[in-house]
Amino acid sequence: MVTTKPRVTTRALVMTAMLSAIAFILMFINFSVPFMPSFIKLDISELPALIGSFSLGPVYGVVICLVKNLLNLTQTSTGGVGELSNFLLGTMFVFPAGLIYQRMKNRKGAIIGSLVGAVIMAVGSVFTNIFLVYPIYYQVAAPKDAILQAYQAIIPAMKSVEQSIICFNMPFTFLKAMLSVLVTFLIYKRISPVIKGVHK
Repeated sequence: MVTTKPRVTTRALVMTAMLSAIAFILMFINFSVPFMPSFIKLDISELPALIGSFSLGPVYGVVICLVKNLLNLTQTSTGGVGELSNFLLGTMFVFPAGLIYQRMKNRKGAIIGSLVGAVIMAVGSVFTNIFLVYPIYYQVAAPKDAILQAYQAIIPAMKSVEQSIICFNMPFTFLKAMLSVLVTFLIYKRISPVIKGVHK
């Protein structure tokens, strides 16, 4: 028993490092979507953290989010604010998902956990965007009026950036999370034994 525990811990740390590196790489694989302003990109960099949260535990999922964003600080154009927001949102997503799955280790638990995490992440994105991310964008990217005009080009009825964030960013963030969930469900059974070190 004494010799087994360090091996498990070491494997978990190695898998966490590997998943963090994959998440960091996935941050660079992003693209615009037709129903969003061009400055908002879709990526699935939360995918490795969700897999880690399910297979290793929710704390590992949070660590993967943290390491991914620490690595991205070398590329930041927001003074770390974008990375802080990404970390907070990722944590809102993968920690509840992993925690619920830890209590209900079956498909139902994974689905409930994923949905709860996705909803929390989507709602949380409203606050991180309004109070953290967009104030920086106003300074380094485009003025507030220009950003509002980008939303109005899609739906002219938008009256403010804050309204636009609720109407555009919140559902977009939910769909982004659910995309990671979908991919996780497609590949999890195949890769979880490798991550856990379980040989069937």
